[in-house]
Amino acid sequence: MAIIGEIIKRAINVNGIISSTPLPADAQREVLTDMLKKAKYTAFGRKFDFSALLAETNPVKAFQENVPIYDYDNLYNEWWHYLHEGHENITWPGGQQYFAMSSGTTSSSKAIPVTDDMLEAIKKAGIQQVLSLKNFDLPSDFFEKDIMMLGSSTQLTENNGFLEGEISGISASNLPLWFRKFYKPGRKIAKSKDWDERVLKIAKAARKWDVGSMSGIPSWSELLLKEIVRYHKVDTIHDIWPNLQVYTTGGVAFGPYRKSFEKLSARPMTYIDTYLASEGYLATQKRPDTAAMALIVDNGIFFEFVPFLDSNMDEEGRVKQDAEVLTLEEAEEGIQYVLLISTVAGAWRYMIGDTVIITNKERAEIIISGRTKHFLNVVGEQLSVYQMNNAIQKVQEQFDLQIAEFTVASIRRGEKYINKWYLGTNTMHTAPRITEFLDAELQATNKNYKVARHQALDGIEVQLIPDSHFHNWSEHYKKLGGQTKIPRVMKEEEFKEFEDYIASL
Repeated sequence: MAIIGEIIKRAINVNGIISSTPLPADAQREVLTDMLKKAKYTAFGRKFDFSALLAETNPVKAFQENVPIYDYDNLYNEWWHYLHEGHENITWPGGQQYFAMSSGTTSSSKAIPVTDDMLEAIKKAGIQQVLSLKNFDLPSDFFEKDIMMLGSSTQLTENNGFLEGEISGISASNLPLWFRKFYKPGRKIAKSKDWDERVLKIAKAARKWDVGSMSGIPSWSELLLKEIVRYHKVDTIHDIWPNLQVYTTGGVAFGPYRKSFEKLSARPMTYIDTYLASEGYLATQKRPDTAAMALIVDNGIFFEFVPFLDSNMDEEGRVKQDAEVLTLEEAEEGIQYVLLISTVAGAWRYMIGDTVIITNKERAEIIISGRTKHFLNVVGEQLSVYQMNNAIQKVQEQFDLQIAEFTVASIRRGEKYINKWYLGTNTMHTAPRITEFLDAELQATNKNYKVARHQALDGIEVQLIPDSHFHNWSEHYKKLGGQTKIPRVMKEEEFKEFEDYIASL
């Protein structure tokens, strides 16, 4: 028996028993009250009189009635630009050393402040994730194995006295000392800025490590596993890391990647979903019998929910100031919401850009259903990324395909529109059969899409391309690795550039 691993596992079980899960509504009220108290003497807190809000009978309601809703551009233009100029006490007490550079699918120019309080909150959220491992029935020796964290480079960029990088790189550069023994690929390799160079170094060193768990965005994690398998001329990743048992995913839905991961594995693995954004660690999957993630309700983030309806959104896809906004206590299961967060990094009523569905209110569990700007709704299709992912999974099952990446856009053909899909797969198949099946699946699961198909949406087209074409495009127009994601939905102009690039390969 692995003695150290057994001790750690018992400690996790005991801690999990002792640390009772707080009631989400109570925890959220306490989080917001604590944040208002701490930030009441900042410029933002004085502007909106946090002291007066705290004196109200219902501080949460007073907060919602008096503080406006922000997206990144508004918050930056009104407040955060002062931080870049070196000012402190703007939206959160003191200043910060770091800015997390967003490399999401809607913008590449966001610089999110990362305060010491936010770094501490991320560490605490990581501990919550570790404690939840008691629910996954893992063997004792698992807790002695190395942990491969495939994030962005920890070599941060200095800019005007601040350090900039992606949140995964910032977090990895601030790991506690005790964790560094387990952390792979280690600080030296993690500093490599070039993705291909970093992957090659990891592949070369892979046999030296006994990796038990791995975390990272699925697309780049899959590429790494493939390179390790190729470099060592083996059949599966378990020929190199026989004790790899857990993969912690995040950034995008894992469903479309499951099939290809299973092809790279010799035995079943435990998959755990997480929700770590540039703005903070929002949620983590805490039990194996669901694909939903539990919001981290007691750790420096206050959540609000806006019903994702046309009446609540403006023409730019932003939440209107007079929109209906609900607390977690008021929100309902099964409804699609735009998520707003207030955080210990000084984001207030901030539209993070994701839409979510509450699946279990008592446990505060959610699934991410898409991005506010990545719904396909040009002619009333109202297709969410969540529905697209599910449909693509059905395609994979029906035709025994591995579809690592996909993207779609509505493009005009004469007087009507079509939905044009590109599916990334290395298996040749007849596109017409896939087109027919995908169209039927979407009509069966989305009544708005079905109506649109009989009106302004003339049809769909599907084109199969090697999944490497997506990665080549990402490298050409964006970058490889880290938190970079392939957009599931593109606007027509961007889609035309994508098609032109694919045609040139």
